[in-house]
Amino acid sequence: QVQLVESGGGLVQPGGSLRLSCLASGSIFSINFMGWYRQAPGKQRELVAVSSGTTNYADFVKGRFTISRDNAKKTVTLQMNSLKAEETAVYYCKAGMVSSERNTHKYLDIWGPGTLVTVSS
Repeated sequence: QVQLVESGGGLVQPGGSLRLSCLASGSIFSINFMGWYRQAPGKQRELVAVSSGTTNYADFVKGRFTISRDNAKKTVTLQMNSLKAEETAVYYCKAGMVSSERNTHKYLDIWGPGTLVTVSS
């Protein structure tokens, strides 16, 4: 079964940088998009950035975050710079994929389990 796993979360000081990575695995025919979302305590999950042929960013991260996608490696990364304390959240990877199990095609939207980013002095 196709899966996503995030890595790179941890503790970082305000103004610091962190790079998150997401790897898709399983029987995958193609990946239509890969993106990053985050959910802070007591808040709704929100889009951070997405790569789907082109790249799109939430306004609050433009100029500070960079999303990069490698279709061959089935990975997506999020380089986060100038992090703010209020950006402490669980960051989730999401991908729209066409699976190829049993040589059949099935489109799925898949979420990773998330990785915690804590921005604090």
